[in-house]
Amino acid sequence: MRVLCGTSGYDYEPWRGRFYPEDLPKAKMLSYYASRFGAVEINYTFRRIPTEKATRGWAARVPDGFRFALKAWQRITHHARLRGTSEMVASFNEAARALGPKLGPVLYQLPPNLKRDDALFADFLAQLPRDVSAAFEFRHESWFADATFRALESAGAAVCVADTDDLATPRIRTAPFGYLRLRRLDYSKRDLDSWAAWVRDAGFTQDVTAFFKHEDEAKGPQFAQSFARRFD
Repeated sequence: MRVLCGTSGYDYEPWRGRFYPEDLPKAKMLSYYASRFGAVEINYTFRRIPTEKATRGWAARVPDGFRFALKAWQRITHHARLRGTSEMVASFNEAARALGPKLGPVLYQLPPNLKRDDALFADFLAQLPRDVSAAFEFRHESWFADATFRALESAGAAVCVADTDDLATPRIRTAPFGYLRLRRLDYSKRDLDSWAAWVRDAGFTQDVTAFFKHEDEAKGPQFAQSFARRFD
């Protein structure tokens, strides 16, 4: 098991002087980021499917072993709300595969007002390709149910354990790999120790990706670096 830490996104001008050198060219931000972290969550893919040129360009700027987690296209999760999405899911995952071995999980972040629907969810899980890891972030508490977790486990998909000021996902493992989104604005040493202990004890046998929130003060990179040191 590797624990790959990072942030949600990397291309933030306010991080200059806090994380990035002031004079670092924008085109070198990803390479600089990847020299310090093992993974990044790409939010760009929520808005549009990336071109093969774009994904191959990302992959070329990071070292072997680095992973890109892609947030799934909003037309799948927010517009269609998981209904009638088989062609969109296929197109998105085909684009994701251009990252080759540097592709991490695809994150399907559900809308906050989408309530649990077991039949809908089962149909959607059946559409997913088995060669691309999938994680699900539920933002309505009705999804936090044994039926949801059993469905994920059967599909080999991960529950995204998200920690926010408004809603916290139960700390549960449904797949050999893990996906954490630690979104609070502040984490104490005790908080990070608690999360690290859970990751070590949860039984993961494949990569665990853990992403902290981006904000102008660049606390996210600091938390990510501190969290990564707990697994050295």
